Amino acid sequence: MVSQITRGIKISVLTSFEGTYFKNYKIHFAFSYVITIENHSKDSVQLISRHWEIFDSLNDIEIVDGEGVIGKKPVLKPGEFHTYSSGCLLSSPYGAMKGYFNMINFTSTKKFKVIVPAFRLSAPFALN
Repeated sequence: MVSQITRGIKISVLTSFEGTYFKNYKIHFAFSYVITIENHSKDSVQLISRHWEIFDSLNDIEIVDGEGVIGKKPVLKPGEFHTYSSGCLLSSPYGAMKGYFNMINFTSTKKFKVIVPAFRLSAPFALN
């Protein structure tokens, strides 16, 4: 598990290798990740959007931007947390992801970025 705190918001990520499958005559490696967002600040905040950089050892970097996370824009009061699961497919057994969440502080009405630390996506059989 990797964790990082930005402006009182703690992001923790836990990853898993889910297996391989063939699609369009190519092998794909499936990974899941669980992200927990904890509000350690004194203000209520809301996650508005996300930005991901997905590194695949056999491909270029893929950039993914979108609203919320899995269709939600959670509001977190001080001391609250939100956990969600998602996943990605790679064309190799090794890669990584990193990014950030755009959030808004309800007290100051200011937007800010919360860093999602880089986390590895690696199939157990690919590690030496």
